[in-house]
Amino acid sequence: MEGYLMPALLLALHILQLFNHINPCTATGKTNTQYIKRSCSVTIYPRLCYHSLSIYAGKIKTDPKVLAHTALNVTLAATQESSVIMRRLSEIHGLKPIETAAVLDCMEEIGDTIDELQQSLDELGHVVRGSNFWFQMSDIQTWVSAALTDEDTCMDGFEEHHLRGRVEAVVRRYTVNVAHLTSNALALINSYASSKAALP
Repeated sequence: MEGYLMPALLLALHILQLFNHINPCTATGKTNTQYIKRSCSVTIYPRLCYHSLSIYAGKIKTDPKVLAHTALNVTLAATQESSVIMRRLSEIHGLKPIETAAVLDCMEEIGDTIDELQQSLDELGHVVRGSNFWFQMSDIQTWVSAALTDEDTCMDGFEEHHLRGRVEAVVRRYTVNVAHLTSNALALINSYASSKAALP
């Protein structure tokens, strides 16, 4: 009898383990999402932080490095999407030349942001605790801060010429979202660096 029960029992346990892994309502899932919510409290935009990262709770678990890395990945994806939208906007027929120029200028800044976020991701993937840790973290913080500056600069062409309208509204919406995600990612990177500093 036991020979028949054991495979069934093992299968049931395996299914339960899979369910626990993906179900945010389990104790482990709640711990992971609570960790993300608590971590996001240090950001300027905690609701955006939580909503953009909680779907990755099973991957992040309670690891501050993975949390920061995921935040950068989410930010990079949003920035790349923004770049595509802006390229399409720049190709719309009937735009005023000054609007097209402002969109192209913004695209250039967003392109720089993509490069800086990618550099940060690559470097964070190679960060290990040791003599180079603070040097690497300093580089990452510099690149993400530069990305924030580029995003702020993105709207300069529209502000300078007092451009308003649908094009400006779309560019602003995407740029603001990316800037908020970048700000959150930087806060989580700083938090990760601080958590390492607290270790003996």
